[in-house]
Amino acid sequence: MATTTTAGTIPVSHPAYEAYQLLHWGFAGVPVIAGLDKFVYFLTDWQQYLTPLVFRMTGITPRTFMYLAGIVEIAAGILVAVKPRYGAYIVAVWLWAIIVNLLLIPDFYDVALRDFGLSIGALALGRLSKEFDYSRV
Repeated sequence: MATTTTAGTIPVSHPAYEAYQLLHWGFAGVPVIAGLDKFVYFLTDWQQYLTPLVFRMTGITPRTFMYLAGIVEIAAGILVAVKPRYGAYIVAVWLWAIIVNLLLIPDFYDVALRDFGLSIGALALGRLSKEFDYSRV
């Protein structure tokens, strides 16, 4: 089986297409899972990753902020699933916002670095989507 790209026809077993699929469905699924967990706190206490500056600047409680963050993450994951060419860049920007937040908290620099690595993956998905996203409009 082959797939048609802007560069021509390549087999679906081509490493670039396989990498695209891994990134596409990884960046669709993981934000949805993390977003849903903002409501149930099964994986972790997400509020520990939120700088107190957010409450002081907005007046929004950490719990409410996490609910809002969860909604954004779920929406970003769904957008990646249906429009990876655009959703990938939304996820990258969201990760950069998380990084800025984490850099304002002592002891979470390692998580900020991990999220920077994830943002590079999201950018790679955005670039690969230019070639492989068939829902282009």
